[in-house]
Amino acid sequence: MCRNIHTLHNFEPAATGEEVHAAALQYVRKIAGTSKPSAANREAFDRAVADIAHATQHLLDDLVTHAPPKNREAEAAKKRARAEAQGRYSAA
Repeated sequence: MCRNIHTLHNFEPAATGEEVHAAALQYVRKIAGTSKPSAANREAFDRAVADIAHATQHLLDDLVTHAPPKNREAEAAKKRARAEAQGRYSAA
């Protein structure tokens, strides 16, 4: 899976439309094999991003969980600590 697509479910505050769109864009880029489509493919590319973002938002709206929502800042700190421990990130 693309590293730039992050879990969007069960966070407080909930995922924004921008986050959903960004995830859809990353997915379509990965599937299409390009980050910038040609002019001939732009309409299909943009339509795919919109369709996937729409479906993703519906999925997030419909998912049910009994777990308490995760805190975005706390989860980001955990990720950063794991990356530092693995040498992928340096706290400068």
